[in-house]
Amino acid sequence: MFTLTHSKPYKIFNQSCYGLSVLDDNTIDALITDPPYGISYQNHYWDKDLPDKQIWADTLRVLKQGAFGLVFSSVRLMHRLMVDLEDNGFIIKDVIFWGYLNGMPKSRDVALDIDKELGVESHVVGEYDYVQGYKKGGAENYYATKKKLKRTPCSTLGMKYKGAGLGIKPAYEPIILVQKPLEIGLTVAKNVVKYGTGVLNLEQTRIPYAQGEGKVGHNPHPQGRVTANILRVEEWGDGYDKFFVVPKVRQSVDTFNKHPTVKPIELMHHLVNLVSFDGQLILDPFMGSGSTGVASVQLKRRFVGFELDNDYFKICQKRLRVSKPSL
Repeated sequence: MFTLTHSKPYKIFNQSCYGLSVLDDNTIDALITDPPYGISYQNHYWDKDLPDKQIWADTLRVLKQGAFGLVFSSVRLMHRLMVDLEDNGFIIKDVIFWGYLNGMPKSRDVALDIDKELGVESHVVGEYDYVQGYKKGGAENYYATKKKLKRTPCSTLGMKYKGAGLGIKPAYEPIILVQKPLEIGLTVAKNVVKYGTGVLNLEQTRIPYAQGEGKVGHNPHPQGRVTANILRVEEWGDGYDKFFVVPKVRQSVDTFNKHPTVKPIELMHHLVNLVSFDGQLILDPFMGSGSTGVASVQLKRRFVGFELDNDYFKICQKRLRVSKPSL
């Protein structure tokens, strides 16, 4: 097992995570990872399939008894990933919903396709600026634009189905909360005494009361409510903003970071705080550009991560080098 120091509380590997051969059994305090979703996101090669379920057996081996984990997923294949996790010994504890308002619908106006199928030319009614959500080549191209023709259906059948599409606007991302079982015969308290794991860090993840809001509950806590399984990106103005609010990341934040699925550091702070305590060791087998590692170092945790893609690994190296623990 490698040694981590105060000056360098992390160790990252530019290699496949499968096997986790450099990690000893029962040595990791918590898991936080954003694995491939298996949905071919933006046609990236690394997202063609869900991870081989072997990684979850490997992860279970290195986690301490009772350790918690957080695994990002997609709505479409979350159920498959949960089965893989459960089949390899994890307990499914909850699903956290990271909600946002600015998701992009994966759809199109099918009425225009109907016109084409019928051999009818759709009317051109104007043009608009097309904003490229991500463009190969890096973050500097994130807001590339070009003019597109705006069309409206012309056929009778096309008019009937005007605006019909194939999907609704995505507004949340699921994060699966899992746990390695406690050691057989131990209570939660005994497991904490032996391993330091088995409980969530609710104290550091409480949601503060809104300005002017009175304390609630039969025994209100001065620091706010226990964190919920809904995390919001923006305030939704519905009179019930009792959830953690975190802005969604934009790829232009770090000009050198071209990873297309970067997670906000504020979100990762919340998740690191939830499943770990000061000084504990966090594992991310699918490190990407290193948001879990950055949040871990900033919150005075230790971190070990794996990333096979050399470009993303170099980005993670750069981000970790400049990360400093919060006071």
